Amino acid sequence: MMTLYAAYGSNLDPRQMMARAPHSPHRGNGWLRGWRLTFGGEEIGWEGSVATLVEDPSGSVFVSLYDLTSNDEKALDEWEGVTTDLYRKIRVRIETLDGTSLAYIYVLNSFEGGLPSRRYLEIMVKAAQEAGAPNDYIEALRTRPVQE
Repeated sequence: MMTLYAAYGSNLDPRQMMARAPHSPHRGNGWLRGWRLTFGGEEIGWEGSVATLVEDPSGSVFVSLYDLTSNDEKALDEWEGVTTDLYRKIRVRIETLDGTSLAYIYVLNSFEGGLPSRRYLEIMVKAAQEAGAPNDYIEALRTRPVQE
């Protein structure tokens, strides 16, 4: 049985997802409405804050959808820190051209705040480009403030 996963941030990069979940096909792209991309966990110490999502009625986040095999899901849970309580996995509704689907996302178990490093944000911009995100979404990412 497959689990639908909605990738955002640096996980939008198809090559990165192929390395982390090699048996899980890309199913398409969509939008997570009512949420926004933000950063948090600067206390973790990974070059500044890391990407996460928070509920926001006016927000929308571009995502890539993957049908995860059970083995790839376990590996991705470990990679994302679900097993260490860094991130938690929750189900959300994703809008696609084919309708809505329930999918899992990873949400940081830390407070929102702080800035990402310039390098991390550049990785996220490139990932969004590779995934086919719209230009206005990419430009909004590109112009976010970074840690100096």
